[in-house]
Amino acid sequence: MTAPLTPPPPPHDQPSHQAWQAPPPVGEAAGESGEYGQYAAYGQDGPGMKTELREGAVIAVAVAVSGVLLGLLWLWLAPHVPLVGDQSGKSWAVYLKDSEGEQAAGVDGTFTLLALAFGVLSAVVVFLWRRRGGVPLVVGLGVGGLLASVLAWRLGVWLGPEQDVIAHAEAVGKGVTFSAPLKLGARGALLAWSLSALVVHLGLTALFGPRDPEPPYEDGPYAAPPA
Repeated sequence: MTAPLTPPPPPHDQPSHQAWQAPPPVGEAAGESGEYGQYAAYGQDGPGMKTELREGAVIAVAVAVSGVLLGLLWLWLAPHVPLVGDQSGKSWAVYLKDSEGEQAAGVDGTFTLLALAFGVLSAVVVFLWRRRGGVPLVVGLGVGGLLASVLAWRLGVWLGPEQDVIAHAEAVGKGVTFSAPLKLGARGALLAWSLSALVVHLGLTALFGPRDPEPPYEDGPYAAPPA
């Protein structure tokens, strides 16, 4: 007779950590709980596209309205171009009092510098308000800057000296110096606000914007067993 075959006894010491681990529970793998759930939720941060579009529209309107302040500062700080009227019979002619003066270039330069400063300021305010950024916010910042520049330009022209220089010369008299209408010769200055705002906002987002958290390192199927 032969002895019955019996299975070997189970080992007494089982390591608490196996190299080959079972997959995580279904709930955790789907992002319902646990560390796997936190990792799955990383891509769901943010308020949603509708909220971002609404915030972008608010930024565009707020920046555009601030163009009123730019227009007033431009009117106040821009140099005046002196003109003088001359009468010959019943006809009037208007001339530059200083034909070699650079006041006209100073008018454009003042507008450009102010627009650049406003662009930097608006970019900083928007970044501090919404650090996470987003395409709608950037678009709203750029569109609002352009609208603000156009509003400032038209407001400064409207509040500035009279546009009809012949009538103005007749009103002040022959040989009397008066200021030329406020005019923006370099129309490219209307883009200064938007360009500076976009560049500064991009730089702030790259340097100080929130970073996506790195996924936690878990022990995978090829993890080494503990010593």
